[in-house]
Amino acid sequence: MSNRIYVIGHRNPDTDSIAAAIGYAHLKGMGTGAEVIAAMAGEPNPQTRYILDRLGVPDPLYLADVHPKVRDTLNRRPVTVGTTASAYEALELFHASGVRVLPVLDGQGRPCGVLSLLRLSEKYLVPSREQQREITTTIDALKRTLSGRLVAGGADGEAITLQLFIGAMLEESFSSRIDGFDPRQLLIMTGNRRTIQQAAIERGVRLLVVTGDLAPDDDLLAMARDNGVTVLLTPHDTATAAWLARLSTPVALFAEQKYASISTGEPLTHLRQKLLTSGEAAVLVLEEDGTLAGVATKSSLLAPLPYALILVDHNEPGQAVPGADTVEILEVIDHHKLGNSHTMAPIDFITAPVGSTCTLVACRYRESGIDPDRTIAALLLAGILSDTVILKSPTTTASDRSAVAWLEKLAGVDAGEFGREIFAASSSLKNYGSAERAVNADFKLFRHEKHAIGVGQVEVVGFDEFHEMKGELLAALGEVKRRDNLFIAGLMVTDIATETTLFLVEGHTRIAHVMEYPQLEPHLYELKNVMSRKKQMIPHLLKILGKV
Repeated sequence: MSNRIYVIGHRNPDTDSIAAAIGYAHLKGMGTGAEVIAAMAGEPNPQTRYILDRLGVPDPLYLADVHPKVRDTLNRRPVTVGTTASAYEALELFHASGVRVLPVLDGQGRPCGVLSLLRLSEKYLVPSREQQREITTTIDALKRTLSGRLVAGGADGEAITLQLFIGAMLEESFSSRIDGFDPRQLLIMTGNRRTIQQAAIERGVRLLVVTGDLAPDDDLLAMARDNGVTVLLTPHDTATAAWLARLSTPVALFAEQKYASISTGEPLTHLRQKLLTSGEAAVLVLEEDGTLAGVATKSSLLAPLPYALILVDHNEPGQAVPGADTVEILEVIDHHKLGNSHTMAPIDFITAPVGSTCTLVACRYRESGIDPDRTIAALLLAGILSDTVILKSPTTTASDRSAVAWLEKLAGVDAGEFGREIFAASSSLKNYGSAERAVNADFKLFRHEKHAIGVGQVEVVGFDEFHEMKGELLAALGEVKRRDNLFIAGLMVTDIATETTLFLVEGHTRIAHVMEYPQLEPHLYELKNVMSRKKQMIPHLLKILGKV
């Protein structure tokens, strides 16, 4: 099971959706070692905002989408190397870690290049003729690589290019071999050979490396200091020291300056595209400040996501938070018609024709033998009362009434009074702030063969505000219809007092001939005794769509 589970309702969530998410996350958090988090795919509508504030319940986590991001599969313990590290130190890291690419980082943790094992191998296993004697290094790097100690001159980090000569012959022969070279570009390596050491020091070579950790005589060291010759002692023998010296080049001097990178917040699909189409073995993943977060390879694409979803109050992909189809879904708890997509494995799928998802969540508590605390009980109760319009909706079942009776005792409230309080405080179109928010607050999409439709719903007490805002609401529906490419876009304005709905619709003109309800004026129909979108409005619309 994933380490983190989000319990989340549909887009444009209503009270039932958010209350079910919070209530079920609370229950699941008691029975699993995973981190279970209530989430929402949209902002709370005015009614839900009132209930959350009234009960002192924090908002669920807002998730605009759940598309996997690069950070979700990233190993944040990358093997890296500093700019001053030598090729030998890099080889040791390659060998110890098994990686094939090393990011080269500056002092602030920002990448300034990458070093691949392939490039390093090519540089040292197949050197050109000119490179066989040439060594580019720094005194610091050479000293570290040779495990050496300086007995004349000082260490520094300035890069120098030197010609390596081994003093393993008579002084006359050796001197003839280095004639013609600039002494300040020579690195002489020898053992305990005074004549070679003296010849090198007298010429003023840049660097003298003495192997076997055998220091030159004091007079030679004094001469070296006078002539500006750096003398480095190493415990290695000459053959080993010569091999190591070639590997003392700081990696910053030959690392690839161009490299593929991506930020932690980008979609995982972007990383997949970079890895599969760029030919790069690895992509550097950067934090917002440019520092290295990790290294991604093709194996990163196979890493399991650290989170999964439980869907409540919906099961259709079109109503789910964007990206839900790319994430593992563990459970579904819903009371709507089936429209779910395929899953990779069997899951718990709980659905029943009840008036509220919160009823199903309450049943889960009762099945588990757990009583929700006073706040959660009140929140679940509010969800049921909202979705069933205080048990007046035709969707109301005996299960809803039983759940209400159980929850009102645990919450310490009278369900009828609590429901009336909720609707009195929130049943106003002006609470939404704009016609656009009123239309979109609880807007759901449905499909019938080739036609897509969308219907929103708001509950009111009286239609006075509706008639004042009718023109603005119709314009907002027109915009939604164009935005989502809908056949029709409608808004149910339901008066909970008279149990009547005014249906404002923007869509095909032929719908008027088959609507089967009185048309009060263009775009507006009166639907008496219609309160439920799920059980009454949507089935009716899907039926008449077959006639147009």
